Amino acid sequence: MLLSRYMHLHKGRRAHRLDRSAYILLSRIRTQGPMSIGQLGDAFGLDASTLNRQTAAAMRAGLVERIPDPDGGLARKFRITEEGERRLDEERAFLVGSLDRVMADWPEEDIAAFAGYLRRFNSDIERLHGLPWPRPQTAERPV
Repeated sequence: MLLSRYMHLHKGRRAHRLDRSAYILLSRIRTQGPMSIGQLGDAFGLDASTLNRQTAAAMRAGLVERIPDPDGGLARKFRITEEGERRLDEERAFLVGSLDRVMADWPEEDIAAFAGYLRRFNSDIERLHGLPWPRPQTAERPV
């Protein structure tokens, strides 16, 4: 709760911030590539009407666009736009910077231990819900 409150207070001072659903949607599409409503529903465990609202809002904001299925399927897919990439990168930089400020005085071994426990915590949530999150292979800390 405290982290959420801290982020909200500091985020509130920024213009053009992404809401939580847009951040999650863009992150997933960036990681997996273009996705249909059905694929997004399977990934998030959400119904089509919820995803239609979220993707419509993201399209209006210029964050995603609908494209024909690159694999030749019938369903159209959503692809992140350059603006979506830029905004996602900006939001991620803000979140990482906020975490860096919170943990500024932590020794590296504490940060590494915290990151390990957070990864384990998230993986166990995914295991319980049966909805794994694909993660790109990167050296940076997870957000």
